[in-house]
Amino acid sequence: MSSRVHSIHLAPGRRLPTKPVPSVAAEAGAGLVGDRYHGSRHRHVTVQALDDLTAAAEVLGRPVDPGLTRRNITLTTGPIPTRPGERMRIADVELEVVRIAAPCRLLDDWLGPGAMQALRSPRGGTVFRLLSSGTISVGDDVVLGEGSG
Repeated sequence: MSSRVHSIHLAPGRRLPTKPVPSVAAEAGAGLVGDRYHGSRHRHVTVQALDDLTAAAEVLGRPVDPGLTRRNITLTTGPIPTRPGERMRIADVELEVVRIAAPCRLLDDWLGPGAMQALRSPRGGTVFRLLSSGTISVGDDVVLGEGSG
């Protein structure tokens, strides 16, 4: 089953709510234009999958809105690569795994008590660095494992 980009969320600053966008410019070595982590050394984009949010919702006992998880890109389905160095491609943009994303302390504030625990690994998503530039849009195809070795 192939995966696609379900949604894209950007936060203009720390502790500010994320905003949904239909597409975003991705800059190699810098991140997503307009996001709080743009210009950071390695934390360029965070990616999660809807099926992981469904599993977290079962633990939490209520739905998990992708925009409230503070992750940038939500895919229609996983699995998402998690081992450092693994790669995936969204549209023309190549991403490389940096690490598994740790749940944000703000999750309990945004989603309610227990959210941080419900979104612990393996449901919390992955942090990637951008190896190439391009535009990522809702509906784009995702190719796993490309370029990894």
